[in-house]
Amino acid sequence: MMSDDFDLPTIPSADASLPGELELGAFSMSLSVADLDRSRAFYEQLGFVVTGGDADHDYLILKNGETTIGLFHGMFAGNILTFNPGLTNRMERLESFTDVREIQQQLDDSNTPIAQRVDADSTDGPASMTLVDPDGNSILIDQFF
Repeated sequence: MMSDDFDLPTIPSADASLPGELELGAFSMSLSVADLDRSRAFYEQLGFVVTGGDADHDYLILKNGETTIGLFHGMFAGNILTFNPGLTNRMERLESFTDVREIQQQLDDSNTPIAQRVDADSTDGPASMTLVDPDGNSILIDQFF
C-alpha cells in the first residue's frame, strides 16, 4: 500500500474516539486483477488516482479520498481484506500504535485461528500475519514500520 520511502506526515496516535476494540490501522482492499491497465482505467473512472505501487512490478495503489484499493496482477488468488497497523486511512504514520505482534497475541488469547503467524519472539518492526474468516475471506495484517 505504501511508497518505498514512507515519507508520510506523522501524528501521535490514532483517534481514540473511533469505535473498535483492537486497533488494526488503515483498511484497504487488495484486489487480484487479470489486467492491471484495464483495472487501473476502470477505477480511475470512479475517481481513484494512483498514489503508489509500481506497474512494472504488477501492482498499483489507488486512493479516492480516504478509500484505498490495491490492484495486484498475478500475485495471489482472490481478494484480500488488508489492515496496516501504524497507518491511518489518511496516509498518516502513527507514532504510537498496536504492533502486529500484540495483535497476534490478542487473537491467540481469544482463540482466533491464525493462518500465517509473525515470529513474535525474535523480530520487531515490519511484519505480517494472515487469517481466514469463517466464510473463507483472506485477511492480511501488514505492518510497514
